[in-house]
Amino acid sequence: MKLVRFGPFGQERPGTIGAQGEIRDVSARVADWTGEVLDPAWLASFAMDDVADFPVVPKGVRLGSPVPTPGKIVCVGLNYADHAAESGFELPTEPLVFLKSPTALSGPEDPIRIPKGAVAVDWEVELAVVIGRSTQGCTEAEAMTVIAGFAVANDVTERVWQFQRGGQWSKAKSADTFAPLGPWLVTADEMTGLDDRRIWLRKNADLRQNTRLEQMVFKVPKIVSHLSEFMRLVPGDVIMTGTPFGVAFNKPEPDYLQPGDVLCCGIDGLGEQRTEVVACA
Repeated sequence: MKLVRFGPFGQERPGTIGAQGEIRDVSARVADWTGEVLDPAWLASFAMDDVADFPVVPKGVRLGSPVPTPGKIVCVGLNYADHAAESGFELPTEPLVFLKSPTALSGPEDPIRIPKGAVAVDWEVELAVVIGRSTQGCTEAEAMTVIAGFAVANDVTERVWQFQRGGQWSKAKSADTFAPLGPWLVTADEMTGLDDRRIWLRKNADLRQNTRLEQMVFKVPKIVSHLSEFMRLVPGDVIMTGTPFGVAFNKPEPDYLQPGDVLCCGIDGLGEQRTEVVACA
């Protein structure tokens, strides 16, 4: 099942994707994709409803983030060996964790705005995990049972702020629009065989990131279990699992994002997001 949120910013309504790719408005049954409705058991029950009973949404409607502003966005860094190498870091011996402000969240086609003073804005396509059930101290064997679903994410990052403004990565990753998510959230029951799925990003016409999720150093169950050792994970929390080789940083001539650039990124089975880069007003 594919879960979406549609409508103007701040007024999004919950929906699902129908058999012909149409958006169906489920707001008569669901207030929003948050809280207890993200529990895998609730979603499994909801999936038994006939989606054709819900009204079709007109084409061309804006898609927002498939989940509303979460309690937290937790990120894992250097989780692909080739990206660690291109960034000049050694591989971590356990997941390298940092936080991204929830206010960075945006829709899969909303523009990425370059903040005032930013000079080195970079891209990072990632697999996002959305938590569906509150958990703390879960084992790797239990981890998949607490996940509502998966989505495409872009962990947009300002590299000067990351490495030259006090060493706090969260500063570089938390500006508004620095976390495009979607186009939809695919429920966990439909996302078996994660390792075989391709993850990719194009900047304008150029393929810049292209690998498979099997290249992740720490896999999803390890990440969820590890995080739950240190913090409670609650429904709607978003986990970004790291990016592969191919970012602008550490290139001889980094081609950081400029107004007018277009990023298209996706993961097999999770859809594609398209975001244009604009200057901050």
